[in-house]
Amino acid sequence: MPVVLFVCEGNIFRSQMAEGFFNASAPDGWQAKSAGTRPGASVHTRAIALMNEVGIDISRQRTKPFDPPNAASAWRVVVMCNLDACPAELIQRAERWSIIDPAALPKKRWREIRDEIARRVNVLLDEIRRL
Repeated sequence: MPVVLFVCEGNIFRSQMAEGFFNASAPDGWQAKSAGTRPGASVHTRAIALMNEVGIDISRQRTKPFDPPNAASAWRVVVMCNLDACPAELIQRAERWSIIDPAALPKKRWREIRDEIARRVNVLLDEIRRL
């Protein structure tokens, strides 16, 4: 099964939402996973609430550490973290999405981050459907 791996630093917000969007609309046989270079304890409650607003439940998702073998076997790796926090082997083969960490923004802007992630995931899904 082809896997797309979404990576951010904490694996509590951006990469979890990307995993949720992808898996909600993925073609048969495709799956997304997410990981963090410094994973937090749990998915951010606000990320769960924001995804619920668009009908996607990520409450059962768990934070996971970045694992180089998982990245090596992924069809595509998408990095949303600060590149200084990423292992060198990840940077070399990853696609970079410049999506600011929501923690650095006022809460009123968090929906913008969610919607940007949704837009980018949809572009990726369109690419996969054309394969």
